[in-house]
Amino acid sequence: MIHVRNIRKSFGTLEVLKGIDLDINKGEVVSIVGKSGAGKTTLLQIIGTLDKADSGTVSIGGTDITTLSQTALADFRNTHIGFVFQFHQLLPEFTAIENVMMPALIAGTAKRQARERAMQLLQMLGLEQRAGHKPAALSGGEKQRVAVARALINNPDVVLADEPSGSLDTENKTELHRLFFELRDRLGQTFVIVTHDESLAALTDRTIHMQDGMITTPADTPQEIITETAITHDEQCHCN
Repeated sequence: MIHVRNIRKSFGTLEVLKGIDLDINKGEVVSIVGKSGAGKTTLLQIIGTLDKADSGTVSIGGTDITTLSQTALADFRNTHIGFVFQFHQLLPEFTAIENVMMPALIAGTAKRQARERAMQLLQMLGLEQRAGHKPAALSGGEKQRVAVARALINNPDVVLADEPSGSLDTENKTELHRLFFELRDRLGQTFVIVTHDESLAALTDRTIHMQDGMITTPADTPQEIITETAITHDEQCHCN
């Protein structure tokens, strides 16, 4: 589903990503963990087309997004990728259902159809009674579930979440974590989650560790060292 090859990214003289290679399968729930400054969010933003790598390629569902024009990239982002952010990013002047409808309307979906789809999602997430409320009238957990519904409105292939439970209390964190897996099982989406929450990372199908702009093992051994060691070992085996 997602294929990342040799992604590099620098900000000025600071190299944030140092040749990332990564494959994520369809229907996986994958967490990306690491200390602040490891490059997790930058990698997520590049996968999500919100930022551009200096070099390398990213393919999602067979489409090389690094070759798309800005217009094509915006269309691809809106129809194939859903986003869940730490602080919801809901528009305060619109109701819950209007916030959920927004990506569908941008994609050209008829207003009635977008509203019906949005209400279905809100019902699925237990928010049908809150559909007419603006964000200021919603709890933190309710806001995040509205944000999840908005991410799902266009039935995207991939949902990217950046610290989605970072602003929630323990009860709402647990509920949100459970929700991701229920949605994967019900709708088949691929979830990629950047998180500092060890309890969430422990639940995911696979945890990707990052340190200093590289993917590492849990023991923080750089990926390139692992590869070199494996090659050396393989060569030794053939020699024997």
